[in-house]
Amino acid sequence: MQKAEARPRQHDHLGGAARGRGGGGDRAAGVLSGPMEIPAGLMLEPSLYTVKAIFILDSFGQRLLAKYYDDMFPSMKEQKSFERNVFNKTHKTDSEIAFLEGLTIVYKSSIDLFFYVVGSPHENELMLMSVLTCLFESLNHMLQKNMEKRTLMENMDGVFLVVDEIVDGGVILESDPQQVIQKLNFRVDDSSISEHSVTQVLQSAKEQIKWSLLK
Repeated sequence: MQKAEARPRQHDHLGGAARGRGGGGDRAAGVLSGPMEIPAGLMLEPSLYTVKAIFILDSFGQRLLAKYYDDMFPSMKEQKSFERNVFNKTHKTDSEIAFLEGLTIVYKSSIDLFFYVVGSPHENELMLMSVLTCLFESLNHMLQKNMEKRTLMENMDGVFLVVDEIVDGGVILESDPQQVIQKLNFRVDDSSISEHSVTQVLQSAKEQIKWSLLK
């Protein structure tokens, strides 16, 4: 993994709750000699909305799944243009972190799939990487370690469920793949998701959603 380039952080916008989950509690660049006033226009509200987008592309850079959590790219055309640019700049590199178009992007590939998690330029790369790892490992369990485009497309309902368990509206809900799998009622042992087929697992998840809507 190539180290991310060092760059100054102007502020920590994650808030106390986020820092408790691994945010920038140790970001201070030095000791100030006295109080410093920050112009109101430069102050950001504390926020847990740490993820701007999650998307999965195939080996040609075509979208398989994408969820955007703010209006940074309001149209489908802008989103796909951004995804294409990200893919072109990352799919042949060994790095796992990129800084493109004023955004922090972490990514991972498997056979013919590319997974991306996007955050602000001031976001904690380790926090974004924890989301990416959770997504990758959860899907790896669900797809029984068959992480390729065909299998992913055949189980897209489950893929969306996994993404929604990890991030909701840009807020990180879970970063432990075991917890994600258990929340979806998957039976997990030490090495796999048990002897249940993917079809049975997804049917169970669909039934849970159906009954929750009827309550």
